[in-house]
Amino acid sequence: MGADVHEDGNGARPGAEFDATESGVDHEFLSLERELTVFLRRARASSGEMARAVHPDLEPAAYGLLARLEECGRQRATELAAYVGVGKATMSRQLRALEDLGLVAREPDPADGRAWLVHLTDEGRANFRQVRDARRATYVRQLAGWDRSEVAELARLLHQLNAGAES
Repeated sequence: MGADVHEDGNGARPGAEFDATESGVDHEFLSLERELTVFLRRARASSGEMARAVHPDLEPAAYGLLARLEECGRQRATELAAYVGVGKATMSRQLRALEDLGLVAREPDPADGRAWLVHLTDEGRANFRQVRDARRATYVRQLAGWDRSEVAELARLLHQLNAGAES
């Protein structure tokens, strides 16, 4: 799928400073770490751009909440907090900001009158989908030279990595 040598983001050639076999570390895991570092750096930058495209005042971290609500529908704040891995206070602050921007709304949970369900507003859903669709079009362009089976394999492996991180 790609070459074995990539930039580390600082212009240095990976592996130039020491030989992985001499240090007792598997080359494959060093390569994995390097590629994930580059990927995550780019993902953070992209997350900010996507958040601003949804709404100029949207925090990058909140974009993931919109994605979760789009995927799963109405959710309790505690479910969202558990999924994202933040506390109730942080989640409450993020949801309040999303409400203030008109992207989400709350309604009483019919199963428990003390709880609230959070959902995307029509504006939130429309803005999110527009940005998500543009991001997918970018993936299609970036991976145009790949076989569909390679794209599917990458998605499968990323799912496996994410599932392993959750357990």
